[in-house]
Amino acid sequence: MNIYDYLTPQIGETFTTLLEHKNIKINRIISSNHVEETEYIQEEDEWLVVLEGKATLLLKGEKKTLIKGESLFIPSKTPHRVLSTQSGTIWLTVHIF
Repeated sequence: MNIYDYLTPQIGETFTTLLEHKNIKINRIISSNHVEETEYIQEEDEWLVVLEGKATLLLKGEKKTLIKGESLFIPSKTPHRVLSTQSGTIWLTVHIF
């Protein structure tokens, strides 16, 4: 699989699991510029990196804008939400159980 072989959704995001092994799960997420502001509170730690595009998240009441190449660690049970994304934003997320 080529991580850059994708179609940008018109609305929302597409999630593709790239690897599940032992205590990790790696996903590729492709975002449109119309995403729902869903609050996530996960049981696992998450590390993410923006491979292309731009995204703004709300984490612990603070807005964080990430651009291409920037990463973020989100500890388990930390409420967070995606506020906005640029169409065609590519994320790589690593969930650590």
